[in-house]
Amino acid sequence: MIKGKAAYLKRLTSKIQIPSVDVGRELDGSTPPSVFIGSWNYPKVFAGPMITPIQGDTAIMDTPEVWIQNDKTQEDIIGYRLNLVRGKLTNKVTELENPFVEKLQEISLASTSINSEAEFSSKPRGRSFNEEHAPHGPTALLEKFDIETVKWDRELEKAYYDSDLKAADAVMQLHDKEVPFSHIQKAFSVGTMGVGKNRKMVPTRWSITACDSTIGDRLLREIRSYDMIETHRVYEYSSLNNYYAVLLLPLEWQFEWMEAFLHVLGREELIFSDYENNSGKKGYSRVGGCYYTSKMAVLEELAQEKKQAAAIILREAYQGYIPLGVFNVRENIRSAMNQPYREFEDMKTALAYISSNLTLPLEKFIKTSDLLKELLQSRQTTLDSFFRV
Repeated sequence: MIKGKAAYLKRLTSKIQIPSVDVGRELDGSTPPSVFIGSWNYPKVFAGPMITPIQGDTAIMDTPEVWIQNDKTQEDIIGYRLNLVRGKLTNKVTELENPFVEKLQEISLASTSINSEAEFSSKPRGRSFNEEHAPHGPTALLEKFDIETVKWDRELEKAYYDSDLKAADAVMQLHDKEVPFSHIQKAFSVGTMGVGKNRKMVPTRWSITACDSTIGDRLLREIRSYDMIETHRVYEYSSLNNYYAVLLLPLEWQFEWMEAFLHVLGREELIFSDYENNSGKKGYSRVGGCYYTSKMAVLEELAQEKKQAAAIILREAYQGYIPLGVFNVRENIRSAMNQPYREFEDMKTALAYISSNLTLPLEKFIKTSDLLKELLQSRQTTLDSFFRV
C-alpha cells in the first residue's frame, strides 16, 4: 500500500507548478536556522544549510509549530518554504569533525536566526515538495559558506555536551522541557545527540520519523499504566484543505490511521491506512511518517491527561491539497487534541457524528480499515445496522 501512496503523492507533487525564489550564485541573507540532510547515496549524503535572501528574524520559515496555531494559509507556508535556498556538499554521515559540519551543528543549536553568506558553484534551481519533509526552494552545490557568531539554545547545548546521554534519552528530555519538535529534529539530524562515538548525521526525513517514533514509544510506555477514559470521545480539526477526526475509545491502547485523498488530482477517491493492536507496531508503517507523527500527537494528550485509550484517526484531504510534510499531520492532530471534545455513550453514535462531517461515506473507511472493522465486528455491529443510525 505504501507503494501506491508513494506513487500517488509523487504524481501529485509533479503537477505542482509554483516558482521558487530566484537567486544568483552569491547569496547574502539568513538561515532561520535551518539545515537539510539528504538520504540519496547514504551513508555519503548531501548536507547543508537552507538560507533565505531575507535579512533579520526569519525563524517563522522553519518553525512549523506556529503555522497552524497562527492560522497561516497554505500559500503563506509555501511562500516561506520556497524562499529557502538549499546549499549542499557531500559528506559521510560519520565524519562530524570538519569545519562545514561544525557550522551545520552551530546552526541546528542556534536560538535565533543567523546571518549567512553563501557562494554556489552554479545558479540554484528547482524546488522540492514531499509528504515527509517541508518544501524548500532551489538547490545548488556550495563553494563557500560563512555564518556569524551563533548563540545556542540552552537545552540543546546541554544535550550536545552530554556525550554519555543516549540520543533517544536526549530527544525525550528535550521534549519534556517543551523544546519545539522542529528544533529537536534538526539538532538530532546533524549528529549533536547521543553517545559520543555513536553520533552521526541522519537524513532529514529519517530524523523526523525517528524523533516522532522515539517520543511516541516513550509516551506509550507511560500511558499503558493509566486508567482508561470512561466515554467515547471525538476531537476534530480542519485546516490546509484537510479534515481530521480523532476517535478515542475506552479500551486499552490500539491505534489506526486512515487517510483519504478526494478529488485532489481529478476524480480519485483513495484511502490508505495502517494500524497496530495493543502489542505495538512491528516493522515500518506502510503509510510512511504520518503514521508515527499522528500517533505521537495523540499520545501527548493522553500522557498529559494521564489516561489510556484506543485511538482511530480519519483524515480527508480535498481538492487544493499540497503535500507540505508530516508537520501538517502532527500540528493538525495536536490542534485537534487541544480542542474541546464531544462525548458519546457508544462507538456507534460517535461514528455517526463523524460520518456527518465526512465527505466520503464512512462505509468506505470501514471497508478499508483493519482495527475499526474488527472493533465493530466484536460488538456484533453490522454495517447495515450501523447505517440505520
